[in-house]
Amino acid sequence: MGAVIGRRFTLVHEARRHGHIDALARRRVPPAVVDLLLAPLLAVAALAQAVDPAHPSGHGLDGVGIALALMVGAPFAVHRRWPGAALWAVGAAAAALQARHSIPAPVAGGGATIGTVLLAVAVAVFLTTVRSGHCPTHQLLVVTTLAASSTEILIAPGNGVGSALVVDVLAVAAWALGCLVRARRAMAAEALEHAAALKREQVALARTAVVEERARIARELHDIVAHHVSLMIVQAIAADRVQSTDPAKTHEMHAAIEATGRATVAELRRLLELLRTEEDEAVAGRSPQPALADIPPLLDSLREAGLRVESTHTGTARPLPAGTELTAYRVVQEALTNTLKHAGHTHAAVTFDWQPHCLTLTVRDDGPLAPAAARPVPPGGGHGLGGMHERVAAVGGTLHTGPLAHGGFLVRADLPLTPPDNETAHPR
Repeated sequence: MGAVIGRRFTLVHEARRHGHIDALARRRVPPAVVDLLLAPLLAVAALAQAVDPAHPSGHGLDGVGIALALMVGAPFAVHRRWPGAALWAVGAAAAALQARHSIPAPVAGGGATIGTVLLAVAVAVFLTTVRSGHCPTHQLLVVTTLAASSTEILIAPGNGVGSALVVDVLAVAAWALGCLVRARRAMAAEALEHAAALKREQVALARTAVVEERARIARELHDIVAHHVSLMIVQAIAADRVQSTDPAKTHEMHAAIEATGRATVAELRRLLELLRTEEDEAVAGRSPQPALADIPPLLDSLREAGLRVESTHTGTARPLPAGTELTAYRVVQEALTNTLKHAGHTHAAVTFDWQPHCLTLTVRDDGPLAPAAARPVPPGGGHGLGGMHERVAAVGGTLHTGPLAHGGFLVRADLPLTPPDNETAHPR
């Protein structure tokens, strides 16, 4: 359980670490807004360059020149839907303006000039690279540079090679920047997907932890209620039978019932504290779980209920993990409670066999001493053996149960002396 909870905290930390990426991704400006801002801005910039007095046009700023200047920016309004068509439309409008000498060539008068029209073409290349979807961006670069070079060589024969070189360098720079943005967005999307997967895993682990905790609580409740309440019922029946013949014995049994009831309340209170408290260590410090040292008082309470039980130890006792000690206690408690319920005041033997690598715990009874119809059998849910199997398996042990050939019943648990890899410091 501790490992599961620790893993949940790790997942929460990683999800929070990726949270800033999610926030940045959500702050992105929508493509439609970008296009609607760029379209008029670049159109006005192209128009301003066309009417620049430092670069007089060959044909004057007529209607065709104004239309071409506006066409440099207009395609950006629909770029998000048709990025390729918008790129070629911007490039064609820029080439037509240069061919009409409405704007200067990239290389003219011995120097390079990058005006707003050429910058608009670079912006179109950048946006198209970013928004090209599944289209390979290197093919876009090759086609763009070839078309730009050919166009410059044709419309600027005096400085065609230099102009083509300037345009190609600008296109390559815009393309590289677009590829970088695409890569960063892909990384952000992958991080968001990873964070979502971590969140789903966190939810799944939390549900698993809840299920495991419910199963643990159910086992604890069964052990507490089945043992103590069964003792109380058996003692109450016995007290009723001897009430008229032995008042002193009846008073003694009533005192035992009271003591058993108080013990039941104390156990239930401890379990409720576990449910109310977030720190198991604090609760464990106030109310420790039952262990091997608590088995003798358990046997004494069963003897008071009329069960003739004895215990023997063989081998050298060694320390056990806390979870294994709790399991050993619960196995003895459940096995003897079942004996008292189903066999009555019979004889039972508990054996602790300490072996080099495990503790073999055996609980054997002689079976009922009276016909089944004459023995009081307290009602039960029938989940005791299943709970014992789960407890023993949780600490890496094995459990064997079944009737004996000569009568009686046997419960044998082999509990390892070292905890399994999945056992934590908190006993289940």
